[in-house]
Amino acid sequence: MKRSIIALSAIAAMWSSSFASTISQEDLMKQIEALKAQISALESKVGATESTSKANKESLEKMMKGETPVTVSDERFKKLEKKVSRIDRTAKAAKIQSAGDNIKWDVDFRTRVDNIQYKHSDGSKSRNSNLMTNRLWLGMAYKPDDNSIFHGLLSYNKAFGDSADHSQSNTNPGYADFDWVTNENALDNELKVKEAYWLYTDKTLFGADIPWTVSVGRRPSTDGLGINVRDDQKRKSPLSHLVNVEFDGFSFKMDTEKVTGFTGSWFKICGGRGLTNATPRFDMFGDAYSKDDTKNEDVDMLGFIAVPYDDGQYSVHMQYAHAWNLIGFDETSYNQFMGAYQNYQTTYNSYKTGSATLSSLNDAAFSLNAASPSFKDVGDMDMATVLFKVDGIGDGISDYLDDTKFFTSFAMTRTNPSGTSGGMLGSDESKTGYSYWLGVDAPCLLTPDTARIGLEFNHGSQYWRPMTYGEDTFAGSKIATRGDAWEVYRNQKITNSLSWHLSYLYMKYDYTGSNSFFGYDGKPFDIEDVPSAIEKAQSITAYVRYRF
Repeated sequence: MKRSIIALSAIAAMWSSSFASTISQEDLMKQIEALKAQISALESKVGATESTSKANKESLEKMMKGETPVTVSDERFKKLEKKVSRIDRTAKAAKIQSAGDNIKWDVDFRTRVDNIQYKHSDGSKSRNSNLMTNRLWLGMAYKPDDNSIFHGLLSYNKAFGDSADHSQSNTNPGYADFDWVTNENALDNELKVKEAYWLYTDKTLFGADIPWTVSVGRRPSTDGLGINVRDDQKRKSPLSHLVNVEFDGFSFKMDTEKVTGFTGSWFKICGGRGLTNATPRFDMFGDAYSKDDTKNEDVDMLGFIAVPYDDGQYSVHMQYAHAWNLIGFDETSYNQFMGAYQNYQTTYNSYKTGSATLSSLNDAAFSLNAASPSFKDVGDMDMATVLFKVDGIGDGISDYLDDTKFFTSFAMTRTNPSGTSGGMLGSDESKTGYSYWLGVDAPCLLTPDTARIGLEFNHGSQYWRPMTYGEDTFAGSKIATRGDAWEVYRNQKITNSLSWHLSYLYMKYDYTGSNSFFGYDGKPFDIEDVPSAIEKAQSITAYVRYRF
C-alpha cells in the first residue's frame, strides 16, 4: 500500500508541474483519476504488502525530485514509469509550442448565402438572390488564477469579393460601421474587436455566503437568451428581446439562491455607454476630449437582469433597462432630406431617359448630400421583459419531449420625448409599445441525435421599439417587426466541429420604422400610406459553420 501512495504522490507532483500552464484543472483531475485506477489494478495483481524493495523506493524518490529513476525489477512499474515519462515529454513539447502563452483560442467560422426579397406597398420589388458572406470569430480566454479571467472575441464579417464602386461597407454615407452593429454587418477585410472584458469572481460577498462576479469592458451583449436558441450557441448577457447591440460597459452579478431560497436564482446589474460626447484630438475649435456642446449627449443605459427561479428545466428571466439621450432625426431635417431624395430620384430617372442633363443630376446629388440629417438627442426610454423557458417538456412523457425546448417572452417599451421637433417615434407624447415572442426547438424526427428543428413567431405593436440592431439577419431585425414575423429553421450536425443551418424568415409589416432609430425617422406610418415602404420581407438562409 505504501508503494501505491508514494507512486501516486510522485506522479501527481510531476504532472502538476508539467501541465500547470497547458491543461485545465478538470483535465488534470481526469488524468490523475485514470492513473489511480491503473495503480489500483496493479496493486490487486501484486498484492497488498507493507514491504518494498530498496530499488523501488530509490526510484520513486528520484521521480519526485525530477531525477531519472533507477532500474526496478518489477516489470509493471517499468511500464508505468515509461508512460509517465512520455506524458512529461508531451507536456514539455506543448509548453515549447505555446511559447509560454496561456491564452486559449477557439474558432467559429461561418460561410453563408442569403436569398433576400422585399415587396413594397406600391407593388414594386427588390431582391438579392445570392448574398454570400464569410464570418470569422476568434475567441480568446485566459485565467491566471481562481478569481479572474479575461475574455475576448475578434470578428471579421465580409461579403464575397468586392462590390460595385467599392461601396460594400456602406459607410459614406451609411451606418454599417456604426458601433452598435460593426460586427453584424458585412464590411471589409478588417478584424475588429467584438468583445473584450475581464471578469472577477469570489465565493463570498462582505463575509456572506453569496458568490458574485464583476466585469468591465466590451460586453458580450449580442446573442442573448432567445436568439441564441435559433443560432445554436450558448446565451450571452442580456435578454435579446430588448437588447441585442454591441456595447461597452460593466456588470455586477450575485447568486441569490442561498439568500432567497429560490432554486438557481441570481441578480445582475448592468450598465454602459453607447455613444460618447467628446471633442476629437487635434480639433481646431475645441480642447482634446472635452465635452462638445454642439454634439449629442452621452447615450447611457442602466438596468438589471434577474432570474428568480431556474431548476435546469423550468426557468424565469426578467430584465429592465433605462436608456438616456437616445438618438434620431428631427422632423424638419428628416423631411428636408426626404424632399431632396425624391428630387434626386426624379432627376436621375429623367437623366436616364435623356430629358435631364448631367449638370442637373450633379446639382441634385449635391443638394441631397447637403440635406443629410444629423442625429439629435430625442429623449429617454424604459424597457422591460419577462421570459419563461422550458428545457424538456414534462417529466418522462417521452424521450422526444424530454429533449424539446420551449420559450415565451413578453416585452414593453415606453418613450419619454425631450422636446425635439417630431419627438420620439414621431410623437411629442410618451408612447408604449409591446411585443410577444414564442419559440420551440426540438430534435428532428428523421435524425434526432444530430439535428434540431425550430419554429418561432414574433409580433410587435405600432410603437414597439427595442434595441435589436445586432440581430444578424440581413433582411432586418425580426424581433423589431411592427407586425408579424415567422421563422422556421434546421440545425444539422455533421461532425463534432462542423454543422449546417437552413432557415426561412418571413416578416409582414403593419407600420413603418421597424428598423429605424428613435426620432421622427421611427414614426409608425401605416404601410399603405407610404408608397415606397417595405410591406413584406423574406429571407432564405443557408450556411456551413465550423467551431472548435
